[in-house]
Amino acid sequence: MQIMSFNHDWMFHHDGKNDHVPVTLPHDAMLHDGRDAASPGKDANGYFIGGVYVYEKSFHAPADAHEKHMELAFGGVYRNTTVYVNGKKAGERPYGYVPFNVDLDGLLIPDANNEIRVVADNSRLPNSRWYSGGGIYRSVQLLCGAKEYITWHGLKVTTVSIKPATIQIDVDAVCRPGTEFHVQVFDGNRVVAEAEENHAQLKLPDAVLWSAETPKLYRCTVELLRDGKLLDSDSVCFGIRSLRWSAKEGFLVNGKVTKLRGGCIHHDNGILGACSYQKAEDRKVRILKEAGFNAVRISHNPASDELLNACDRYGMYVMDEAFDMWFMGKNTYDYAVDFPLWHERDIASMVERDYSHPSVIMYSIGNEVSEPVKPEGMKAAQEMIEQIHRLDATRPVTAGINLMILVMSSKGKGLYEEGGAAKQMAEKEPSETTPEVKNGSLLFNTFMTVMGAGMNRMANSKKADKVISPILDALDIAGYNYGSGRYPLEGKMHPDRIVVGSETFPQDIDKNWRMVERYPYLIGDFMWTAWDYLGEAAIGTWNYEGASMQNVYYPWLLGGGGVIDITGKPDAEAAYARQVWGLAEGPYLGVRPANHLGVRVTKSAWRGTNANDSWSWRGCDGNKTVAEVYGEGVKACLYLNGRKIGEKRLKNQRALFRVKYEPGVLCAETIGMGGRLLGRSELKSAEGQLSLRVQPEDSQIQTGEICYVGVSIIGENGVVESNADRLLHVSVEGGELLGFGSAKPNPVESYLDGNFSSWNGRALAVVRAYSEGTITVCVHDDSSLKADATIEVQ
Repeated sequence: MQIMSFNHDWMFHHDGKNDHVPVTLPHDAMLHDGRDAASPGKDANGYFIGGVYVYEKSFHAPADAHEKHMELAFGGVYRNTTVYVNGKKAGERPYGYVPFNVDLDGLLIPDANNEIRVVADNSRLPNSRWYSGGGIYRSVQLLCGAKEYITWHGLKVTTVSIKPATIQIDVDAVCRPGTEFHVQVFDGNRVVAEAEENHAQLKLPDAVLWSAETPKLYRCTVELLRDGKLLDSDSVCFGIRSLRWSAKEGFLVNGKVTKLRGGCIHHDNGILGACSYQKAEDRKVRILKEAGFNAVRISHNPASDELLNACDRYGMYVMDEAFDMWFMGKNTYDYAVDFPLWHERDIASMVERDYSHPSVIMYSIGNEVSEPVKPEGMKAAQEMIEQIHRLDATRPVTAGINLMILVMSSKGKGLYEEGGAAKQMAEKEPSETTPEVKNGSLLFNTFMTVMGAGMNRMANSKKADKVISPILDALDIAGYNYGSGRYPLEGKMHPDRIVVGSETFPQDIDKNWRMVERYPYLIGDFMWTAWDYLGEAAIGTWNYEGASMQNVYYPWLLGGGGVIDITGKPDAEAAYARQVWGLAEGPYLGVRPANHLGVRVTKSAWRGTNANDSWSWRGCDGNKTVAEVYGEGVKACLYLNGRKIGEKRLKNQRALFRVKYEPGVLCAETIGMGGRLLGRSELKSAEGQLSLRVQPEDSQIQTGEICYVGVSIIGENGVVESNADRLLHVSVEGGELLGFGSAKPNPVESYLDGNFSSWNGRALAVVRAYSEGTITVCVHDDSSLKADATIEVQ
């Protein structure tokens, strides 16, 4: 069908309020409503408040609307959504993360204005363990065609073989006998294959296969015709690639053993909230790829169309995950209340949408659920696995199984059950820092923090194996959340089991990756997390304010565990992973913050260091800190302003040095056998007067596109100063400011009003172009610093 953007000219208001404002989708109503310490969602959703959100749009239907088939396609609306057309209920969807469509046939008035009303009820909190956002936070499209039409997601492309490259085209259409199909496959603008039927196998001579290393995309178009007249058409991009998996060989893409350098990510886009823009998802995937990742786990809900498009284009393998809970809730008002009636439809929506995306290599049916230890839980798991196999026989099914949770649940000590393990822990060891016993992230993550690395060993016994094996063996690939202690055991205990580290501590990447390389049945590792996110406040932070998951308080907002922060800047843990994966071009030098003299750092189980690539801590002369060197070789040497501070043996490609801060140049060298210099890395301090630097990431953009603009506080030598943070103000001419913020974990400012404090000398703005011309972005502080930059809009 003809696809038209339906993102413009909406009016938004809260149910029962006369606060109408015009909005352009995507729109995160929850972000706009701000935060409150009294929010019932508390730290899990970053203290944002909920509401009932109403979106209204008037559009003029064509005069022949009664002769057409029309649908509205929603990428995702959070949550409990009802769609009305001219006052009549046209559709609903409780789950906030799946795409869904609404049939408009019979509801439109031809050649007249028609009213679309979308109501999303996100008022009952808590309903998520992280920041969900709220409202129509993904794009909406209007689909229009004849009464005979190709169904939404009805064009599917399957790789039959790669030698020779052969694809299967299947088209699902609503049509009468005698309808004609014209299929074409394009490589750029060149037609490379054609067919005249709705189920066809086509060979593509000299095809380039899709993989993370070579993300080659083709395009398939289908025309639906009667007597030579075009009735409808559809198009889909696809890649040609094969998947194979076994315990003996591992995971193979195009016949090549592929190890997944993975990271878990949530759906939000930092200072943009939950809004999914194509440019934002492109940027995220590009930065992840540059950091060394070749796979992401979409935790713990289906991805957006925009993210999958980015993964297709950049070459990023995807584990797309359906749910965080099944029929046992983790929060009072979460998806568990909808699971019994809706999960089959929601799984179908995910799989049908994902089918032709080459980046999607496996589906996950859930995350850290405890139901599989019960008969009804295993029944639900088997039914979901079978449903996915029916819908898509080309990809394996997995799940993020927390082995510890299953073992404890089997003993009646489920973390999410009344009177379970968390309550027993609190009663046994009460203290001032013991949190209120409740469901959600705080309950589980507090227990995880107490257990730490010990959780990796809790399921190693034979008794535990008996409990966890039914669900693990039902899956095509067994996903282990924090269960690395079992990796060496599985080859003998379960020789046919394929394992993936579906969630792991990032600081364990060295030992985990050595096992990935050693055991064929262990196909990869997904650290928590690759990219920082909103909500689950303070779960992964190393900080000097005493905040942690046990005693988090407002205004803490960020999870803090991402090896890439919400602005897209990788830290030392990302660099260490890159080193372990063998992708580093030289040694990395990082330094822990030097501006907290005498204050003890509060550590998290989800973070191994808070070091970053900065040796610019103005006013911190003499303060003790730690420099970290990652690299290959026998030893590392550290120099400060030409003086040798010391040398240490590289253990697991890592060496730590205690050093006092002194402005100048900090240098690290890695030494190999025989004293051979292998590599060198240095950090410099900012010199002279400080100023602001405003750097758009694109010099030119198209109308309607967004652009990221970096802001930094620098010295005269261009080096970013980490210890001169201040409140910054941004204004935009010729465009729209969508967000402005930094990686500050506990801000009191909003991302939306153009005023935000920098963090370690950096901030980030996002602007949108609404017309041709020039966008000017101006930034200033409360003293004399000021800078600007321009972006051309075509």
